[in-house]
Amino acid sequence: MNLIKQKNIVLKGEKDFLADAIFHKTENQLPLIIFVHGYKGYKDWGVWELMGVKFAKAGFYFVKFNMSHNGTTIEDPNNFADLEAFGQNNFSKELADLEVVIDYFKNQKEVDSNNIILIGHSRGGGVSVIKSSENKNITKLITLASISTLDRFPKNEDFENWKKDGVYYIEHARTKQQLPHYFQFFEDYENNKERFDVENSCKNLIIPSLFIHGSADEAVESKHSENLHHWTNNSQFEIIENAGHTFGAKEPWESDSLSKELSEAVEICIDFLKENNFQGK
Repeated sequence: MNLIKQKNIVLKGEKDFLADAIFHKTENQLPLIIFVHGYKGYKDWGVWELMGVKFAKAGFYFVKFNMSHNGTTIEDPNNFADLEAFGQNNFSKELADLEVVIDYFKNQKEVDSNNIILIGHSRGGGVSVIKSSENKNITKLITLASISTLDRFPKNEDFENWKKDGVYYIEHARTKQQLPHYFQFFEDYENNKERFDVENSCKNLIIPSLFIHGSADEAVESKHSENLHHWTNNSQFEIIENAGHTFGAKEPWESDSLSKELSEAVEICIDFLKENNFQGK
């Protein structure tokens, strides 16, 4: 199989950002999968490349990208090199970034623009739900370990301190960087509360949807994906036994194969997509 990898495509947004495409050479147009990373995520984290290869081998045009304000830069896409941008991130910007990605890749000659799938991980799942309810080009939705509400802000005294100081910091467990979160993030949420209502977005979905969660998720309880399933008419819910928030994967990932739990999740995704009008390779 002639697998093609296009790395670090520059996309134009409020702030330029990077995307990758993985697909096999074919005369046929391929269903487009766009993978949406989560909080503190980026396109080259851990196993996402291997996951993309598995989807590409199954007959999909797979795209992953860095959110414009996820802290990475064009020059340094694998590290949190721009903490000011990280602090200025918000859901409006993430949804705008995703729209840019959709618009760019749906027009590639190898892509079937009538078959566009979003796969969102964690916070990226919540963002993908909202985008799927807004953008009628999206034909299927999958989430991995998704949140079911975007309201995951500090509470009580911590919130008051955030409002007073204008910023709060979270230490990145791996890099030990102090990641800033400016109060504008909450203000953006408050100003767009109706748009950012994940439950309401689910109730507006009419496309086939699949919500996958690990039974041992240490960051987001599986109840979140249960909620998404409960709110969404045409949906399936799957639990991966013993899987944590990243389905057995970590950064750095030194194996040349997927973790057992993520491989199982990807197989479920492929089966779901085949059952919903895609026959595969």
